[in-house]
Amino acid sequence: MSKKGYWMAMVDVRDPEVYKRYIEANAIAFAKYGAKFPVRAGRYENPEGPTGNRHVLVEFESYDKAVECYHSPEYQHASKFRLAASSGHFVIVEGA
Repeated sequence: MSKKGYWMAMVDVRDPEVYKRYIEANAIAFAKYGAKFPVRAGRYENPEGPTGNRHVLVEFESYDKAVECYHSPEYQHASKFRLAASSGHFVIVEGA
């Protein structure tokens, strides 16, 4: 059995209106690849320094699905809104 894949993002949203377009657009890719959201915004504390104003953990059934979703045409279209509206750190990792 393959291990799950995760997207982890710590984002500083500069333009909330454009970022809303990202959220609307990414729903297509996330539905297609079976994404789940253990963490999507919510309260946070950053005791060791700035981490952005939005934090997201996206779970996929496998690492390969996580990578496929990122490179999909659907997500690449959506990511243009994210990149225009925010900056931050983003990584795809294999997990338990």
